[in-house]
Amino acid sequence: MSDALGVGVSILLAEPRGFCAGVDRAIEIVEKALVKFGAPIYVRHEIVHNTYVVNDLKAKGAIFIEELDDVPAGATLVFSAHGVSRAVQQEAAERGFRIFDATCPLVTKVHVEVAKLAKEGFEFIMIGHKGHPEVEGTMGQLDGGIHLVDSVEDVDRIQPGQTDKLAVVTQTTLSVDDAADIAAAIKARFPSVREPKQQDICYATQNRQDAVKLMSAQVDVVIVVGSPTSSNSNRLAELARKLGTPGYMVDNAADLQPQWFAGCTRVGLTAGASAPEILVRQVIDRIKALGAVSVQTMPGQPETVKFPLPKGLRLNGDVESIATTARS
Repeated sequence: MSDALGVGVSILLAEPRGFCAGVDRAIEIVEKALVKFGAPIYVRHEIVHNTYVVNDLKAKGAIFIEELDDVPAGATLVFSAHGVSRAVQQEAAERGFRIFDATCPLVTKVHVEVAKLAKEGFEFIMIGHKGHPEVEGTMGQLDGGIHLVDSVEDVDRIQPGQTDKLAVVTQTTLSVDDAADIAAAIKARFPSVREPKQQDICYATQNRQDAVKLMSAQVDVVIVVGSPTSSNSNRLAELARKLGTPGYMVDNAADLQPQWFAGCTRVGLTAGASAPEILVRQVIDRIKALGAVSVQTMPGQPETVKFPLPKGLRLNGDVESIATTARS
């Protein structure tokens, strides 16, 4: 298998890649809660969609649950980065848990916009994937009047109660291009629809997709590090394929298949916003073991965003984030 790659094969590493500010913040919330309050800390849903991160936090004392019935009285509860519905928030508060909300602030921005416009009498069309926890959390901000579309075809099927006040919101981790196509179809059917003041798709999703667009033309295959449940990671692999370059997603280095690299001279490598850099390094090592001889990092958009932690989690002498193997 070591001869799957030819002589002089190189790896082109995307920039930016991997953790975004919302993921960093969510993981740090769980880690600091564990240090400050002790194990176990309960987390509703996977804190972020990455197997390695979830297992790392489990080993440190986090317990991941889907139903609040599984959280004992008086426990500390963290909401995942994807956000939760108003009903979940209310039930958790009524049960008296110590709650820390790790919802990404960019998702919270969408929630705030929905609540504000609903008070003004708006109905909503949400562009997103059915069953994704972020979509469930956003749609759960209202008791009704929000219609989910996952494709251009879905736009023809929805029947809002009224069209005078209609607004669009978007899942933050979608394909930028696919979301734009759906938004255009919505605009064509409902010309007066209110679009977001700023695009709901987050900066990190946009930046990672832009990097894959630049990378794809320069490589023979694109490898995306990310777990199967990660929406933004899946979009990166799909984007590479859409651009005509074979694209594969791997949860870790063990998922790599030597036949993917047959005849390749340059391998592109990136990681979704919930995938830690340690996994990227392990994938690099594996591709080198198959024959790659060099790694080059492409220029990319610098990311300096950092979101503050919730009140009540600062530790004595705390200045910067706790170091963690999940982010090393």
